[in-house]
Amino acid sequence: MNNDSLYKKSNINRLGEFSKLSPDVFNAFVNFDKKALSAGKLSAKVKELIAIAVAHTTGCPYCIDIHTKGAKKAKATKEEVAEAIMVATALKAGSALAHGVNALIAFDESN
Repeated sequence: MNNDSLYKKSNINRLGEFSKLSPDVFNAFVNFDKKALSAGKLSAKVKELIAIAVAHTTGCPYCIDIHTKGAKKAKATKEEVAEAIMVATALKAGSALAHGVNALIAFDESN
């Protein structure tokens, strides 16, 4: 597989193949996904904004695309989407900093 084809937008269309390869598990996931993202105690808009933030921390381009469109459909503004991305950015950077204490400990323990 060459890198040019790794994240083609159209590749997401192949997800349906899993419904034939592993139907029970795939269908369980699809049902779970729909329930998890539907309005409950949190609105669908808030859940889509959370999904955008998570997608930016996991780095999934398909999820970024799908959930950004979902947030827009749920009436999120571009500013709200940007704010969700900034939350993800802060958490990802903060995680690197917080894990830095392990480097300090390793440094102090080494001879």
